[in-house]
Amino acid sequence: MSKGREGPAAGGAAAVLLRYLREQNRPYSAQDVFGNLQREHGLGKAAVVKALEQLAQQGRIREKVYGKQKVYFADQEQLPAASDAELRGLDGEITALSAQLQALQQGCRQMEAELRELSGSMTTPEMAREVEELRKDCAGYVDKLERIKSATNHVTPEEKEKVCSEQRLYCKEWRKRKRMATELLDAILEGYPKSKKQFFEEVGIETDEDHNVTLPAAV
Repeated sequence: MSKGREGPAAGGAAAVLLRYLREQNRPYSAQDVFGNLQREHGLGKAAVVKALEQLAQQGRIREKVYGKQKVYFADQEQLPAASDAELRGLDGEITALSAQLQALQQGCRQMEAELRELSGSMTTPEMAREVEELRKDCAGYVDKLERIKSATNHVTPEEKEKVCSEQRLYCKEWRKRKRMATELLDAILEGYPKSKKQFFEEVGIETDEDHNVTLPAAV
């Protein structure tokens, strides 16, 4: 059976994978390599797995086992050593990329904060409905105010003061009489053989408390 549709022969697949791992210089699983190269080189997964295992057995790449998964990466000793200039260039690139990453992360945090704020805000249709409801409420209050202004049964300040003055007078008298009655009853109860409740029932006395009446606070 022809293997033309499965991509290059085993030696060609190994060469492609070896070059790819050295260029990328990072660990990959067989599935990762297959997914990254399948479209471009037409490699089958079985061919990828077989070629990676052969390269590892030959010592041309390194293999590490993590649980049930194997990862493959270029043998660092077989790669050319970088010069001081290249290392300085890489250090500069790392510094620049780190600064770029930090700026991007800061931008992401700002956009996330804006997104949270916008998510908690009303939408334009919701705001339009809110404005319409407020306008209706405002119109209702304006109409109510106009009715109040046009009413003829207003209480004048003088009339209001007279009512308040009378209330203060009556409350004062109420307190005075209640105090006198309490003192009188206490004097009677000192020599009464029964309880205060029994005395009130026999005499027929009803208190403010019996009718849930509260004396207004002094003003």
